[in-house]
Amino acid sequence: MSQQNPFESALVLLRQAAEKMQLEDSVLKILLVPERVIELSLPLKKDSGELEIIRGYRVQYNNWLGPYKGGLRFHPQVDMNEVKALAFWMTIKNAVCNVPFGGGKGGLEIDPKTLSKEELERLTREFAKELAPNVGPEVDVPAPDVNTNGQIMDWFRDEYSKVVGKDSPAVVTGKPVGKGGSLGREEATGMGGFFVLEQLVEKLSLEKPLTVAVQGFGNVGLHIARLLSENGYKVVALSDSKGGVSDLENGFDVREAESNKKEKGSLGESYPDKKITNEELLELPVDILVPAALEGVINKDNAGKIQAKIILEMANGPITAEGDEILNQKEIKVVPDVLANSGGVTVSYFEWYQNMHKEEWSEEDVNKKLKEKMVSSFAEVWGIHEEKNVNFRTAAYILAIQRLLDSRLHVEPVQGDALREESEENFEEPVFNLPAGSN
Repeated sequence: MSQQNPFESALVLLRQAAEKMQLEDSVLKILLVPERVIELSLPLKKDSGELEIIRGYRVQYNNWLGPYKGGLRFHPQVDMNEVKALAFWMTIKNAVCNVPFGGGKGGLEIDPKTLSKEELERLTREFAKELAPNVGPEVDVPAPDVNTNGQIMDWFRDEYSKVVGKDSPAVVTGKPVGKGGSLGREEATGMGGFFVLEQLVEKLSLEKPLTVAVQGFGNVGLHIARLLSENGYKVVALSDSKGGVSDLENGFDVREAESNKKEKGSLGESYPDKKITNEELLELPVDILVPAALEGVINKDNAGKIQAKIILEMANGPITAEGDEILNQKEIKVVPDVLANSGGVTVSYFEWYQNMHKEEWSEEDVNKKLKEKMVSSFAEVWGIHEEKNVNFRTAAYILAIQRLLDSRLHVEPVQGDALREESEENFEEPVFNLPAGSN
C-alpha cells in the first residue's frame, strides 16, 4: 500500500477540481483545512483493574450544508491524517449525493478485538461523554465505520442522552432497527453502488454478462457482489482479508461463497484450488473491478497493471492520487468513492430524518428513495463529465464544490465566524430546511 499521506492525496483532488472550475482562491483556502479538530485521551479501566489511555479523534471538516456527518472507526492504525482525509471525503460525498449534512469523521486508536464486551462498552460511553459538548442531532451526527456497529451506536446514543438529559436518537445513525435504526441501512452502501453502476453500464451501452472482481467481503463487498451476481453480472473473483479466489471461466455463486466462508472461515479455505492474493485480484482481466476493502490499494506501483475497463470505488480512497493519474492515462473509467459508496450516508440521512420527524419508513420506501437519489446524483456527475470533458472524479468534485458554494450563499455555517460577511446584528442563525418525505 502507498505510504502517501491520505489527507494530502485527498487535497490534490480538491485542487484539480478547483482549477477546472476556476474556484476563487479564498474559498479554496477555506476548503483546504478542517473547521475543527478534536483530540482526546480517554481513560479505559480494563477488566483486570489496569488503566489504559486511549487516543481518540473527531474531525469536523465543513458544515456549510448542515450538521457534520461521518463515522467512528475503532482501529489500531487510526491517526489524524487518516481521519482528516475521511472527514474531507465525507464533506464532498454528502454534497455529491445532495443530503443536508457536512463532513466529519472520528475514531479511537484501539483494536476492539482485544477488548471484552464490557471494556468496549465502557470505552464507547467514555468517548460519547467526552464528545457530547461537540456533537448532537443538529451539530454533528456520528455513525458506524470500521470495527463499529449498531450496538456501539446504541451505547453512544444512550450515554449522550444521559449527558443532555433527554433521549436523543438522532445523535447517531446506524442504530439497530427497533432502536431508532432505519430499515435498509445494512445493504444501503452496496445497493447504492449497484444503482450507480447500472446507470453507467446503460450510458456506455455495455452488454451483460460483464465480468467483475470484488476486493473485500465485508458488509459493502458482500452486498454489492450479491446484487451483481443476481442481476446479470458474472462475479469471477472475490477476496477477504486473508486472500482471494478467482474463477474466470465459471465465476461464483456469491450466496454459496458466503455460506462456505461462514463454514470454513475464509474464502481461500472454501475454494483452495482457486486461491489468489488480494494484489493479484486487482490485476485480473475483468470488465469491472470493485475495490471494497482498504484505502490506497491501487497506487503508482500497481496502477499500470490494472486491466479492468471500469473501477467502481466502494472503499473510501482505494486509489491514490498517483494511481489515479496512471489510470486516467490508460483511459480506465473510475467511478469515484464520493459517488459510488454514498448510498450508506444517504440512508443514514433517511434514518436521521425519520428520528427527527418521528417517522418509520418501510424498506421498500427506503430503497425507492435511495435509488432516486443515486440515479439523480449519477446523472448530474455524468452531465458535468460530458460538458467539461473531465473524468468522473473531477466531475463529482466540481458538483460538490458548486453545491457547497451555493449553500454558502444562502446559509452561513454554524461555526463559520471566519466566513461571516454580514455584521453581527444582521446575522441570523441558519435553519436547515428539509424537503418533505423522500429527501
